[in-house]
Amino acid sequence: MRVNLIAQSAIPGATGIGTIPITLTIRPACGLSGDYLYPTDSATLLSMLRKKTDLPSFVLDRFKGDLHVSHRARLWGVELSDQLLAKIGYFID
Repeated sequence: MRVNLIAQSAIPGATGIGTIPITLTIRPACGLSGDYLYPTDSATLLSMLRKKTDLPSFVLDRFKGDLHVSHRARLWGVELSDQLLAKIGYFID
């Protein structure tokens, strides 16, 4: 499924170096409703994106930089497998 990812610092002002607690908003890229909030941290999110997507490293590096210099970072149109979305709780019965 193609989704938009919006990562927002869970602690206001928590930017800089190191692992940052974040809330990841997962939103269908097709414009349908269905936002899902996923609490995680910057290191876990970046590891997941490196392993489970085909995003180029320069895109992930830019996203990582955005996470560390602002309170919000975005990735548009990311293809995530149904298995990964289910694992993080996106699909709820």
